[in-house]
Amino acid sequence: MADQGFAAELRTATWSDHGDNEGSSYMSALVEGRLGRAEYAVLVAQLHPVYDLLEEAADALSADPVAAPFAFDDLRRRAALEADLAYFYGPDWADRIGRNQATRRYCERIKEVCFAWPGGFVAHHYTRYLGDLSGGQYIARQVERSLGIDQGEDGVRFYRFPGKPKAYKDAYRALLDAAPWDAGERAKIIDEVRLAYRLNAEVTTELSRELRIDPAA
Repeated sequence: MADQGFAAELRTATWSDHGDNEGSSYMSALVEGRLGRAEYAVLVAQLHPVYDLLEEAADALSADPVAAPFAFDDLRRRAALEADLAYFYGPDWADRIGRNQATRRYCERIKEVCFAWPGGFVAHHYTRYLGDLSGGQYIARQVERSLGIDQGEDGVRFYRFPGKPKAYKDAYRALLDAAPWDAGERAKIIDEVRLAYRLNAEVTTELSRELRIDPAA
């Protein structure tokens, strides 16, 4: 689309996929405050390996002139996730959590495309981190309220960034617009973002089944 930058093109092209990602019974119950600590903690447990791999990929591409600028240090979530996991599961959290089948598939795709293809890395990085800076901020407020956790304390550190979310989003979108991708590469990245949204949705759909969350509740 010649009349808009790639950030706007990407958002428009994947908007319905983004909406599908929010439609699971699990996510509905989460934002409606119907989950307890144990039910929320399992989501944190599934997110950790995803961010672990994405941040490994960021390190692997740290010298890449296109991919590296997207991996702002302030956006890194691994340490925050580990603080939240210790809060919910205790100091031995790593021995008490595991990946479900959907998370395994998601991680396999990250391994396939994020370590050697800059566009693939950005596609998956964008899907997670821009979501955390946008809808994730609303989710954080709902979790804080429903679980009685103070803002920014252990349990919700994952959603809290050192700076203003809007500033990060503006900088990220400027990078998307400036990246030297031709139309073919942009189309590939859009397809990968759509796949990333589906993989995300499969994780929470599987949690809905595991926890037997009633969509009509």
